[in-house]
Amino acid sequence: MLDNLRNQASSEYEEELPDFLLEEEDEAPTPRRTRSSSKKLLGMTPQQRFIISVMAMFMVCLLGAMILLVAGKLGI
Repeated sequence: MLDNLRNQASSEYEEELPDFLLEEEDEAPTPRRTRSSSKKLLGMTPQQRFIISVMAMFMVCLLGAMILLVAGKLGI
């Protein structure tokens, strides 16, 4: 029963597709060239990496100040 349903569904789908989608491509697609001169670390631009590093610096400073405040080592 399920085999018939699968065959029926696949044949209906193929009939609905336009002709240009059913034809196989003769030419292999050419791979895109990437810039070798621009190095992207984790897929980020230098500006994005700078913002992430500044945010991390603020988080470390804030956490350090909070720990010093809780421990009573801060001279306030």
